[in-house]
Parts: sequence; C-alpha cells; structure tokens
Amino acid sequence: MQARFIQIHTLISYPAVLLNRDDAGMAKRLPYGGVSRTRVSSQSLKRHWRKAQDVWALEAIGAPMAVRSRMTVEREIMPNIDAAPEVKTAIQISLAQFLFGEKNVDPKKPESTDKRQALLLGQPEIAFLTGLGIEAAAAGDAKAATAFLEAALGKGEGKKNLAALKDSAKLSFGLESALFGRMVTSDPAANVDAAIHVAHAFTVQAEESESDYFTVVDDLSGDDAGTAGIFDTELTSGIFYSYVVVDVPALIGNLGGDDELAGKVIEHLVHLIATITPGAKKGSTAPYGYAELMLVEAGTAQPRSLAGAFREPVGKAGGVAEAVTALAKQLVAFDAAYESGERRAALSLCEAEIPGVTAPISLAALATFAAAAVRAG
Repeated sequence: MQARFIQIHTLISYPAVLLNRDDAGMAKRLPYGGVSRTRVSSQSLKRHWRKAQDVWALEAIGAPMAVRSRMTVEREIMPNIDAAPEVKTAIQISLAQFLFGEKNVDPKKPESTDKRQALLLGQPEIAFLTGLGIEAAAAGDAKAATAFLEAALGKGEGKKNLAALKDSAKLSFGLESALFGRMVTSDPAANVDAAIHVAHAFTVQAEESESDYFTVVDDLSGDDAGTAGIFDTELTSGIFYSYVVVDVPALIGNLGGDDELAGKVIEHLVHLIATITPGAKKGSTAPYGYAELMLVEAGTAQPRSLAGAFREPVGKAGGVAEAVTALAKQLVAFDAAYESGERRAALSLCEAEIPGVTAPISLAALATFAAAAVRAG
C-alpha cells in the first residue's frame, strides 16, 4: 500500500565536534524546554546529503542533477559559446538578467555577481540556456543577439523560459529541486515546491560545550616554544534528534509521475540520513557517526514530529537508550490519542522497545521498507 507520508526519525551521537557554525564561528544553538541545545540547520543537513559522494549518493541514481550558484552563466554556459567578445558580453548580460533580475546585473560590470542570489538550475535547464546562447551568437552582432534572447526569454506566448521547459521535460530542474524545492524570483512559474521537509536537528540534552585552546607550532622557528599562533574554538558533544518528512504524492509529481524512481530516491535518502555527517572542522575533529536509532513510519495521517519527547532534556549522563525510551513514550501517547495507524520499521543499536516495531532491522532492510511504501501497489 502506497503511503501518503514517510516520516524518518534519527538519533545520532557525536563527541567533541563543531558540526554547524554561526556567523561568529560558534556552534549553532536552539532554546527548547527552557535550556539551550546544540543545533544543526536543515540547510546544512540537505547540503551534505546533496553533495555526498558514495554508492548511495543522489547522483548515483542516474537522474539529471542540478547546480546551485551565482556564477552559472559565467562558469557553465559562456565557455560553450563561440562569438566575438562584444557579442559574448551581450549574451552573458541577457542571460544573467533573465536568471537573476535586471537590478542584480550591472551591464557595466557584467562579471560582478555580488548582488545575485545563488540559483539552483537543473543540468537540462543549463543545456537549454546554453543552446539559446549559441543561437543568439549566430544572430551576428551584439544588438541582434540581445534582441533574440529578449524575444526568446521575454513575456508572451512564444517565450522559451524555465517554466515552459519545466512543463515540457521531466526533471528539467534537476533531482535536488524535485526533493528540496527551489525559488526562481525571475520566473515564479518555474518554482518547485519541496517534497522532502527537513527539521533542524538538535541535542536531546542541554548543550555540552567547551572552548578548545590550541597552538600552531613553527617547525623552523628555533624557539623552544615554537609557537606560530594561539587559537581557540568551540567543541560540542551530544545526541542529536533529526526529523524528515517525505510528501509522497508531491515527490512522485516532481519526478514526473515515476513512483519507481521515487522509491529509489527514498532508498538512497535513508542511507544518506543514517550515514552522512554534517561537519565543519573535519580535519581536527573527525566528526563521523552513524545513526544509533532510525525509525521510519509510513502512513496516510498528517505527519508529526517526536521532538516533544525531548522538551524535558535527557539527563547529561543519559545515553541513546534513555533517548529512545523517551521517544517511545511519546509515540505511545500519540498512538493512544490519535490512532493514526502508521506502519513502522527501525534500525536500533540499543534494546529499548519501540511501539509497532517487532525487532530492529538492518539499514538496507529499512531503506527497502521505505522505498516499498513509496511505490504504488
């Protein structure tokens, strides 16, 4: 039976790390339940899942991918266009103004990207715009090239913009957009609603942090101390709860109605959530960890987070087993009150019981369970 929603709950433990920093270089935080928690932003989590490089990487699925950048025109499109310098400049300005807005592109400094916001474009869209640029170059001069692109990308029934391409080609906007959505201010009809909703992860305990003082030693100084610099950084520890919701019909719709592809995407996503670490300072903290609990729920009722299980912080000495017990207690309360009837499966490294789960299974089996719940029939 195909689920309406897939909910993925994860507990993962990290010691002495700095997973996600704020603008001051400190660990991101979240006040919850009257105490401060260490936090990892949803943007950070999604970025690491998007860019992961292993057998379960999103790009290993084989679907068209996307590029998020302010420099897509300059780095991805213009190198493929052969024309006189003034013609190339005219094409660059026209394409950049279409993608990022006229106010954000200075014709006198077309190479400047300071006013632009990074835009997520699918590889088919990049190829489409490259083709228009090549056609514009064939127009002969800068004025004719600009006129061609204004006609092709401007308003009217004949326009060849991203929205038109989105409606005519499967996954023209790239797999990442199909999963996590995108906003195109210059072409609102090309916007894509996110099918996968990701909460900020936070520690189930009150924050645990310290300032790490360290020095850099100069091998050639000749000084006994040999100190070339004195620094400090924040390190944190904790068990993080994360929560992800998959809107199954929205995902299948974004994937052009292909539920087999949707199942494959979710299989990969479950592996990525369980094993991919969002981490700054990897060279000095090796912040690698696997999920110690991953609970997957498949059902038709509206989703609900289990974050309330940790409104009262787990004791500082409490481990994953105590966190799982708190999560299970919250689940029992929800089941009794709402009787929403989700099907459940879980990976667990501890012996705590979870309602609706007969026995823990492997990550591969859990990913298969989630994928099957997405496919029809």
